[in-house]
Amino acid sequence: MDMEYRQCSRCVMDNASDNTIVFNQEGYCNYCTEAIETLQERYFPNEAGAKKLDELLTILKKEGENREYDCIMGISGGLDSAYLAYLGYQHGLRILAIHVDDGLNVPVASENIKKIIKKCGIDMIYKRPDMEQYYGVTKAFFKAGLPNLAIPQDNLIYAYMYVYAKKHRIRYYLSGGNFSTESILQRGNTHNVLDKKHIFAINKRFGTTALNKLQITSSFERRIKNQLLLRIKEVRPLDYIDYNKENAIKELADFCGFNYYGGKHYESYLTIFMQKYYLPLKFGVDKRRSHFSSLIVSGQMTREEALEELKRPFYEPGELNVCMDKMLEVFAMDQEEFENIMRQSPKQHEEFVTSSWKYVNKNVKIVRGY
Repeated sequence: MDMEYRQCSRCVMDNASDNTIVFNQEGYCNYCTEAIETLQERYFPNEAGAKKLDELLTILKKEGENREYDCIMGISGGLDSAYLAYLGYQHGLRILAIHVDDGLNVPVASENIKKIIKKCGIDMIYKRPDMEQYYGVTKAFFKAGLPNLAIPQDNLIYAYMYVYAKKHRIRYYLSGGNFSTESILQRGNTHNVLDKKHIFAINKRFGTTALNKLQITSSFERRIKNQLLLRIKEVRPLDYIDYNKENAIKELADFCGFNYYGGKHYESYLTIFMQKYYLPLKFGVDKRRSHFSSLIVSGQMTREEALEELKRPFYEPGELNVCMDKMLEVFAMDQEEFENIMRQSPKQHEEFVTSSWKYVNKNVKIVRGY
């Protein structure tokens, strides 16, 4: 029996995009309820935030004494990482930036990276993974019919971050994760990007290449080796300022000519493909709902505005042509094979081998919502 469709009466989350959602008697979902209940503990767009930011900056600069850098961060060409670099520049932080170039950046994102790095005078390391193995494992996730095709991509970013943090003895990793635009991150149709066991299992069953040339990390390595032994901590400075999406776009445009690319995570052909085509068509998932709902919680969008935006199609005719050509190249398949896989029944990550290892330690700092 099909589940009755329900949509939150306060945000725009629904049980079509995420079947883990639950609603209370008022029709409010667990996502916005939790976000609103924890808002004052997680987001400080006020004097308290300014104080917390000052304290953090003092710590970063103190830890960076007698070292080349105060902190490390990843940069993608997207809004959050670009504004994070800009914020660090404003406060005189010596940042080492890491960019994992997987060949899937949209051109505007690549230009944004160059602009912000040059204007801020930040040192940056470009890392290009072994493309045969990287594209091979990404294709394996697609052939398996799994929702989160970006797990290998996200894992590599974490892995390289810790490699260079260790190499340069950097204690602090600046995360662009933030409450303002990411207070609601759906838990259905996704999986832990640091589940190394899962990545290898999917590749073994559906892949055609080894993974011995890829820098892949795990939750165990992150929490024990990197955060406990090496004492590398993740911090989220954007939670300590009044971080407004539209204002940030304008500030960056004025500062370095930053060009917005049209949507959350649309700086990559892979995530554009996932959000505009793959997830809606194969899983019935509309990621815009969590993005808009986060903006509703932080007061940057009304529910009525979000509902109007959701009426718009995922893409206009012809809009995805370049993106689809790129993905066929990544998957190394023709249109017929691609369509055959798209027609196969969708799967969930839990249907395959996953890591059952769990570790809880109050002394290990785990930051939510990367």
